[in-house]
Amino acid sequence: MNTSMSTHNEHPHSSCDHEHCDHDHGDDHEHEHGPLVELVTVRDWLRYAVTRFNRAGIFCGHGVNDAYDEAAWLLLGSLALPLDRLEPFLDACIPIEERIALLEAIERRATERVPTAYILGEAWLGDFRFTVDERVIVPRSFFAELLEDGLAGWIDEPEQIGSALDMCTGSGCLAVLMAHAFPDAAVTGADLSQDALDVALRNVADYGLGERIELVRSDVFSALEGRRYDLILSNPPYVTADAMDALPPEYLHEPHMALAAGDDGLDVVRRLIAEGAAHLNPNGLLAVEVGHNRDIVEHAFPNLPFNWLSTRGGDDMVFVLRREDLPGGQS
Repeated sequence: MNTSMSTHNEHPHSSCDHEHCDHDHGDDHEHEHGPLVELVTVRDWLRYAVTRFNRAGIFCGHGVNDAYDEAAWLLLGSLALPLDRLEPFLDACIPIEERIALLEAIERRATERVPTAYILGEAWLGDFRFTVDERVIVPRSFFAELLEDGLAGWIDEPEQIGSALDMCTGSGCLAVLMAHAFPDAAVTGADLSQDALDVALRNVADYGLGERIELVRSDVFSALEGRRYDLILSNPPYVTADAMDALPPEYLHEPHMALAAGDDGLDVVRRLIAEGAAHLNPNGLLAVEVGHNRDIVEHAFPNLPFNWLSTRGGDDMVFVLRREDLPGGQS
């Protein structure tokens, strides 16, 4: 999320100083909660939220890097302000009703450690906005950057992809990104969780892609017998048992089944590799995100010629295999 601020003349809230803001001193809430009396402008609340988050020791792992970006995201999202324009609104007064809601949101984030995306009901992946709640993990994937140039180096022209599968689609975010990256592709989004598919259905509809994206409930490939694709992309569960035990509280709000993948984190990855060739067209590609598990993956499959893609997170996050390199891919 970009919170580097550009100047803009749009002010939904009147710009003001504290002397002219209406503090509504008669409101019972403000007598109970000091911040509601003392904090009036966006600048005030931004500073308060950053301090509150730093003191609470929140973990920033859902699209932002620090307490400042987290606070800016929560404030701007709560106030329905553009996420890339904080500066013009810093001295705008916040009405008491919105201050009450802001305080509640900040406390949920700091005390309950609820991810900001769940508080706001939305998250961003690249330039795309998605509806989210606790039925799905918060969208985050290095595929967002890789799909910006259509997996260049592996796919020469977007028109080469006539069919694509997003395995473990969750909120449907990667299915939507694939539909935009490959405009001629019929896209399938598969997930075991019907709750997740219900969220994905809304996101697909929000982007007007209901005619191009089919959502299927499937335990990996179980409901996709006989179907083949030019591209299978997956950001599956890949958290190891030890890592699950050490997760920050924020991640415990996410569906367990969308994170945990057995002792070594490869429960789903093994099935993708074992069954992938049967669901790929000739020269088709399997691309899988595995977190920092490159060493584990290569140790588990020493004879496979993994190709690791460079991302902003390093070159150990995403691998690509051609159908012909997968087990059974020569047949």
